[in-house]
Amino acid sequence: MKKFNTSPISGAEELLPEQQATFDTLKTKIHQIYQNHGYQHIETPCIERIEVLLAKAGGDTEKQIYEVKKTGEKSNVKASQALRFDHTVPLARYIIEHENDLNFPFKVQQTGPNFRGERAQKGRFREFYQCDIDIIGRDTLPLAYDADVISTLIDTLKAFDLDTPILARISNRKILAGLLNSLNLKDQITEISHIIDHAEKVTPEQTKVSLEELGLNKSQVKTILDFIDLHGPRFDVITALNNLEINDDVFYQGISELDQVLGLLEAANYDEQITADMKIIRGLDYYTGTVFEFILPEHTNIGSIAGGGRYDNLTGHFSAKSFPGVGGSIGLTRLFYILREHDLLHINSPALTEYALIPVSELENEYAFKLADELRSKHHSATIVFSDKKLGDKLTYAAKVAANGIVIGEQEVESGQLKVKDFATGKSRDFSFTTESLLEPNSETTSDPTDFWTDPAEPSTFL
Repeated sequence: MKKFNTSPISGAEELLPEQQATFDTLKTKIHQIYQNHGYQHIETPCIERIEVLLAKAGGDTEKQIYEVKKTGEKSNVKASQALRFDHTVPLARYIIEHENDLNFPFKVQQTGPNFRGERAQKGRFREFYQCDIDIIGRDTLPLAYDADVISTLIDTLKAFDLDTPILARISNRKILAGLLNSLNLKDQITEISHIIDHAEKVTPEQTKVSLEELGLNKSQVKTILDFIDLHGPRFDVITALNNLEINDDVFYQGISELDQVLGLLEAANYDEQITADMKIIRGLDYYTGTVFEFILPEHTNIGSIAGGGRYDNLTGHFSAKSFPGVGGSIGLTRLFYILREHDLLHINSPALTEYALIPVSELENEYAFKLADELRSKHHSATIVFSDKKLGDKLTYAAKVAANGIVIGEQEVESGQLKVKDFATGKSRDFSFTTESLLEPNSETTSDPTDFWTDPAEPSTFL
């Protein structure tokens, strides 16, 4: 009987070793692709000063921050630290702190856990890994970097080896801002943005009613509904937007920027993975230009699997200096959960150790240590099975934790002639080992009925 409840807290996920190996493989792939695209790696602390996090937080986010206090600290003492809820706010602080040591534009990647005290549910966690990329400029940042971020995320998601297409839905916040300004609805942009952001979760009629409840007239409602229905290839959407004949400079600036970003991606042969879509506005208030979300078109019920956009005022809460940026994020914990749930993840990960060395008795332990050291020096993983159990028990355990097994008895120590058994195929191969060198395998054979691998003893559970 358990003395305590040992299950993880609600909203935190624990993986078995095989699942963790796949998760780690994805994390490594993401890091490598980010690096190949020129993004330098940094890590910021999980714990930040609470005033730093609250400087940007607002609404529900502020209510979801986990404050940190020392054990035994008086309950009436106000917390001065908290767990980060994303990578963006710590990055803004990092930029200000290290401005003079960084090269701008600064292409940076961050991967690590974040924490939000929201209601835990399927695919939504309170502790979760995010894999972010950002490009930060000083005073200015060329628009082409928006396409750089999107193309990097496309290449990254392709590496997941999904058997389904991926699609980046791209828009620009300036288009909506200009549209609403032309309709004299600038003061209601937050409420209207919220309605548009949820338009795909409700019926078109519900969206219409929600807009009417804000006091919009029929003409305004129709214009907005026609606007958010625009989606498709670059030429079609850009043409349709221009045909709306909206009288606002910001509106046309947004169209021009969207056209340029889509054009760059098409020129780089990403046209099959991108589409213009006016329903994409992103809910976070700091996006000021390009915005995008990634979906799996054949599994739209999954929702967004990655997203991001441009923000022109990253450090505004910490400094008067201007550091515009553009970034994107893959929520790895959520994405990993969703892909497993829908059987879309087919990555073979090395969950098992390569070699399990199995000394028959304590007399062979020293030899096993030398062999393990030699294998590791040649970049192979190896573990030694120490036990006073029967050999059959050792072999049973070894097959559960390693891909290959090497039994080491008195004869093997004297001759240096060993057999390696592949547990998956049942085949064994010979190789020679001395303390000076480990030779390549010199033959492959089926199991010899006289060798260790056909131990007649019925194995019992290894403890």
